[in-house]
Amino acid sequence: MKYEQIIREISNKQFAPVYFLSGEESYFIDSIASLLEQEVLDESEKAFNQTILYGRDISLSQVVSEARRFPMMADHHLVIVREAQEMNNFPPRDKKHESTKGSPEELLYSYLKDPLKSTVLVFLYKNKRIDARTSLGRMFTRHGILFESKKLYDNQVPDWIQKYVQNQACTISDKASLMLTEYLGADLSKVSNELEKLLISLPKGGKIDLKLIEKNIGISKDFNVFELVNALANKDVYKANLIGKYFADNPKQNPLLKTLPALFNFFSKVIMYIELYQLPKNELAAKLGVHPFFLKDYQIASKNYRPLKLHKIIHHLRVYDLKAKGVDNANVDDGELLKELLFKILH
Repeated sequence: MKYEQIIREISNKQFAPVYFLSGEESYFIDSIASLLEQEVLDESEKAFNQTILYGRDISLSQVVSEARRFPMMADHHLVIVREAQEMNNFPPRDKKHESTKGSPEELLYSYLKDPLKSTVLVFLYKNKRIDARTSLGRMFTRHGILFESKKLYDNQVPDWIQKYVQNQACTISDKASLMLTEYLGADLSKVSNELEKLLISLPKGGKIDLKLIEKNIGISKDFNVFELVNALANKDVYKANLIGKYFADNPKQNPLLKTLPALFNFFSKVIMYIELYQLPKNELAAKLGVHPFFLKDYQIASKNYRPLKLHKIIHHLRVYDLKAKGVDNANVDDGELLKELLFKILH
């Protein structure tokens, strides 16, 4: 089942008896668990009917025992198993293997066959997953919800930001969502935290723009990796060097080892763009793994840099990555290294 459908059902008070939330993207797992905490019980009911367990401290037998308990003066009993991946012998062996009668795994299988309808049992199984084709996976699917939370690709994050902000009855400019993605990456928990900082200062219907980001998060709207890439794509020597100087003057906010991967990623994809430019726009963006908004930068760069020059740039980036890590570097600081690198890229 998809995340949006799960959220919609929970918001409508339609609860499954069992949720198994797994995968690499913790944001979606935490969001579902948080909404269940909010919707299943009223505040007055939580003292006796909400149980939070931690994988490293409990056994399967304890989980099943809690799940079988009836609620007190409420319709539901909510049992959340956090850090379920830390539990011993969990997930249990596949049912095709013999299990000792009365063993913890047999107790779990028995419970999942006929879960207590008044209990909402939730497993938070982060950074791992179970195979939906196993007996256990099929049981979670048949009698509850089996959800795998997958990380978004970088090119999917700007659209996710747009939807997140729209759900808060506000808007965000395309360039602002792209800048946040460039600066924060694809860690949705981190991105959502920063968005909340911005949304607090906005009235309903307000718009997040570059000025608001600069004021509240500290990302300069003029001096950032996003603008540096744009300057290099356009072979704007003055702007590129101006940004390079700003980075050199503010090394903590703009470390070279954070700048280099962005440049390597960009120029590598310019090479790919030259090979694939005849594809339809959306297909081309998907192949490059970028938002379609960025395609114009790759188009411009493909005209400003010949293939041989692009391969030399990739070589320079690898060399300066090693120098930034101290290899063959006679105590030259990041600012000077970046200045040298920009000269070699632009000339």
